[in-house]
Amino acid sequence: MPNNETYFQVAALYCFTPFEDPAAIRGPLLAICEEAGTKGTLLLANEGINGTIAGSDNAIGAVVGHIRSLPGCANLDLKYSYASEAPFARMKVRLKREIVTMGEPGVDPRASVGRYVDPQDWNALISDPDTVVIDTRNDYEVAVGTFEGAVDPETTSFREFPKWFRDNREELLEGKKKVAMFCTGGIRCEKSTSFLRGEGIDEVYHLKGGILKYLETVPEEESKWHGDCFVFDERVTVKHGLEEGDYHLCRACRRPITDEEMRHEHYVEGVSCPHCYDEKSEAQRARYAERQRQRELEKARAAKAK
Repeated sequence: MPNNETYFQVAALYCFTPFEDPAAIRGPLLAICEEAGTKGTLLLANEGINGTIAGSDNAIGAVVGHIRSLPGCANLDLKYSYASEAPFARMKVRLKREIVTMGEPGVDPRASVGRYVDPQDWNALISDPDTVVIDTRNDYEVAVGTFEGAVDPETTSFREFPKWFRDNREELLEGKKKVAMFCTGGIRCEKSTSFLRGEGIDEVYHLKGGILKYLETVPEEESKWHGDCFVFDERVTVKHGLEEGDYHLCRACRRPITDEEMRHEHYVEGVSCPHCYDEKSEAQRARYAERQRQRELEKARAAKAK
């Protein structure tokens, strides 16, 4: 918890459970989030709920209590951390086809997943020479931190993971009996391990609670994690003990950037950074520049109103 008196509790949550009518759940859920004053994003689909929200302890408690009352959500997967500043600007509850998009209709974590490994047992598993360790996150996430010896699929979205695995299966599994996978909070591994089970891989394991739980519970001196962990909010990254990291966020491409990259000629706040400058057109950068101008005007009005 931050040392200052003002802080925000952050709750990362998910649950795979059948929702017959996610649209009917959305309205009451959004209403209680707004009433409580939480900010963040929650995703609803026929397969369940996923998201991260922030607010006061009481506000988070009210929203989490409501979610636990939804069908099948009593055992909601939930991880808490803290932020010194508001990590989200608004509250959104969205309807989606999947709560984490993989694009494999046959994958169902409710039917089959890998074996969960507690953080305190993770080091032994990934140190075993019979184990191949796979980071299921996207390339920009892996770039700021990962586990010792982990394979980076170099994917730009989770949709690419199934094809990557099928294309590299023989090389990955050569001389290996076990597959250990990890992600930020655990939800991607629910699907990736289910996918591998469907591909005929029996000894599949995943880190329970994800990287966040590992960084929270495993002492830094015993850790096999190197770097920071990217999180999808204004904190950008977290370190051991879930302390806020030192990275910044490019608001054009949403990638993490360093102090040095912010001094690069291609960095313009809200418009571009060294990672995305060549990916965007002049028209796109012009739109981003106008968006940034509006953001700064909004900040100035809010400061004036105080």
